[in-house]
Amino acid sequence: MSDISGPGPAREDDFRRLYAAHFDAVLGFALRRTDRPEDAADVTADTFLVAWRRLGHVPPGEGARPWLYGVARRTLANHRRGEGRRAALGDRLRLQIAHAMADLADDVVHRADVTAAMKRLSARDEEVLQLHLWEGLEPREIAEVLGLPATVVRPRLSRARTRLRGLLGNDPPGAGHLPAEPITSTPKEGSR
Repeated sequence: MSDISGPGPAREDDFRRLYAAHFDAVLGFALRRTDRPEDAADVTADTFLVAWRRLGHVPPGEGARPWLYGVARRTLANHRRGEGRRAALGDRLRLQIAHAMADLADDVVHRADVTAAMKRLSARDEEVLQLHLWEGLEPREIAEVLGLPATVVRPRLSRARTRLRGLLGNDPPGAGHLPAEPITSTPKEGSR
């Protein structure tokens, strides 16, 4: 376990790199799952506070984002139950987010039909689809975020896609597509 009482310059640099590389992804994750930007700010701040405290546990490279999403997911659950408020880091983030919100607003606009269809799914189906379609995670990464075996996630994702397809009347977008991107179901007459 790392000693947080005397963080050295190397530890601070590691955290700054992690923060710079993943802040937008974690903020986007939180914005898509909360009703108010202030709540997303709290979730993001608390997620990076955990990352700071557990910096030695953050997987290197590609594994950092799913690990952060897992932390954000648990933080969001705590936030929704009213447990835990953001710490001093949250105050700093709130100032940064005030400037960042205008730039990020276009990226988090949800398509009404996809959002409505997603809300009609079970919470489990909605969560696995959000992680796959919105966050661009593969089943093994989703499994890491949810703390489940990949053998459980793959069929769950397949069933959720089938249910969403039934609600939309077409195929959902591929992994990593923002909800604001158009979904085309069939070519228009005369466009073949």
